[in-house]
Amino acid sequence: MPKQRITKEMVVNAAFDIARSSGMEKVLVKNIADKIGCSVQPIYSYCKNMEGLRQDVADQVRHFIKQYLAAHIDKSNLFSSTGKAYIQLAKEEPYLFKIFILHQRKGISSLKDLYEREANPQVAIAIAKELGVSVSEARQLHLNMLIYTIGIGAIFSVTTPGISADEIYTQQERAYEAFLKQALETIDFAERNLI
Repeated sequence: MPKQRITKEMVVNAAFDIARSSGMEKVLVKNIADKIGCSVQPIYSYCKNMEGLRQDVADQVRHFIKQYLAAHIDKSNLFSSTGKAYIQLAKEEPYLFKIFILHQRKGISSLKDLYEREANPQVAIAIAKELGVSVSEARQLHLNMLIYTIGIGAIFSVTTPGISADEIYTQQERAYEAFLKQALETIDFAERNLI
């Protein structure tokens, strides 16, 4: 029987599966070899260092999350459903959520940089239209909600036995209302000072 040819794709996919079920700290050469059903030697031929492999896994996690969010967002309620999708992701895929949150982001020196790299610019445009605010105000509202949602999602993903999703959604809705009120008050204040 011919030997199975181990490919880099097989190694990365096995590492992703391990990270998904057990966390990035379990992405070890021995675990990958066990998952594929081979010796550690073929794994070492693709993994000159584990950091490179972990980066490949993190890239696959980002791709997975983009697809997950696209499948769980209601386009008629883009803003609210995006926040709920992140929370649902944290509940269903806690290890992937943690990898996504905790991966190093290079070249980020401000929240503006972070927003521009992580957020879809179309969301701010849609929020602006939906709420009747400027795009810059919509961006700020979106950034506030992303920061809040990622934070509460991180808490949600590490609690045992777990906070109910309804409680998280209620808290998320309260934050949204507070951030929206703040944005609208800023607009109202600016308009009054122009008169």
